[in-house]
Amino acid sequence: QVQLVESGGGLVQPGGSLRLSCAAPGFSLENHAIGWFRQAPGKEREAISCINVDDSTLNIDSVKGRFTIVRDKVNNTVYLRMSDLKPEDTAVYYCATDPNWDINDYCSLTLGDYVGWGQGTQVTVSS
Repeated sequence: QVQLVESGGGLVQPGGSLRLSCAAPGFSLENHAIGWFRQAPGKEREAISCINVDDSTLNIDSVKGRFTIVRDKVNNTVYLRMSDLKPEDTAVYYCATDPNWDINDYCSLTLGDYVGWGQGTQVTVSS
């Protein structure tokens, strides 16, 4: 029923920053749990960050202190702000929504809980 759209990727030098966008054409993201994921060449898709309907968030250890997920209600967009980017961050980045979010728990970092995958946006970190 839902289809998200990612954008904002590109080529950046190590140590640089990018902001990725997750948009929801035709419906509101305000009452949705959203996750960000990435898939590097030859690797499995990996959950990296999520935000619940109460705007509580989780991040995996490798991006803590560098990546921040935030909801912008005015623009109906969930952003992934990335700083101090490293070559190992190179991947296609995806967003999706968890239709079974639990207000009494943290958002989920389990890939199988999510639906509405977009086409992804490429992030390349290289000098």
